[in-house]
Amino acid sequence: MTAADLKTPTDLKSNATKSVAQALNGALADSYALYLKTKNFHWHVSGPHFRDYHLMFDEQAAEILATTDLIAERVRKTGNVTLRSIGDISRHQSLTDNDAEFVSPADMLMELRNDNLALVESFRAVKAAATEAGDNATEGIVDDWTDQAEQRAWFLFEAGRGA
Repeated sequence: MTAADLKTPTDLKSNATKSVAQALNGALADSYALYLKTKNFHWHVSGPHFRDYHLMFDEQAAEILATTDLIAERVRKTGNVTLRSIGDISRHQSLTDNDAEFVSPADMLMELRNDNLALVESFRAVKAAATEAGDNATEGIVDDWTDQAEQRAWFLFEAGRGA
């Protein structure tokens, strides 16, 4: 079996779907990076708001993880291939990892908020590529992912007021 055997039939033009797939794979890589960072902060948060932040981070991580399969399957539906490994994710992600031994809860909230807003920008790039390609299915579904990321950013912002 070869990569050509993975080619899913689509009525979209090949060149157009490649740009959509590239944008989707970038958003997928950022989603995985954000998922892992959110879980890291969930595991390592401390302080007087521990329970609230711990639960919020876990809820947000679950929401982020749920979108990863949808993003990857959309790539496949356009006749392209998606990410295959942690190394592949790291080559495509634009978000930075956080390997610090300690991060204050206020810094966690701010960093996750900024990363969710950066993910919104990735989703906007997907939307633009999908619009140019005439890929109305990707155009429609990315709106939901954008709204979810904006809501997460809002919650993180509000939770961080005075933190």
